[in-house]
Amino acid sequence: MRNIVLIGMPGAGKSTVGVILVKVLGMNFVDTDLVIQERTGLRLQAIIDRDGPAGFLKAEEEAVLSLSCRNSVIATGGSVVMSPRAMEHLISAGTVIYLKVPFEEIEKRLGNISGRGIVLFAGQSLRMMYDQRVSLNEQYADITIDCACLDFETVVGQVLLCI
Repeated sequence: MRNIVLIGMPGAGKSTVGVILVKVLGMNFVDTDLVIQERTGLRLQAIIDRDGPAGFLKAEEEAVLSLSCRNSVIATGGSVVMSPRAMEHLISAGTVIYLKVPFEEIEKRLGNISGRGIVLFAGQSLRMMYDQRVSLNEQYADITIDCACLDFETVVGQVLLCI
């Protein structure tokens, strides 16, 4: 089976949905945030603090390009859509599913974003980041699942209906 690639905003539930999916489908699980941490030996926020947003995006792109997996659910970081090269690689390896969550819900889920490893450029608010990435997520998605007001089990059910 081809890979299932989950994209969406930080806090959309990509990792949680991914873990449930692998249990249901018997696939492997890859969390690109964990791949980045393993490759660098640093937490995501430490990479951002040390190298800035651009340095983090470079580390993220390199981590994604290093992936060579099959029969896997890949939960990506929310900023992966900022890299056309990383997205090309993911698209070539699987079906890309955008977990679409409204801004108000993302804001509620994230709470205090300092220390969470979320890429924000100087002067960029959470709302600006959200608005910037919505169109990129839509552009790269093979399938979009509107997750507004849905619990994780229901989202997983929607994914299963679409693949």
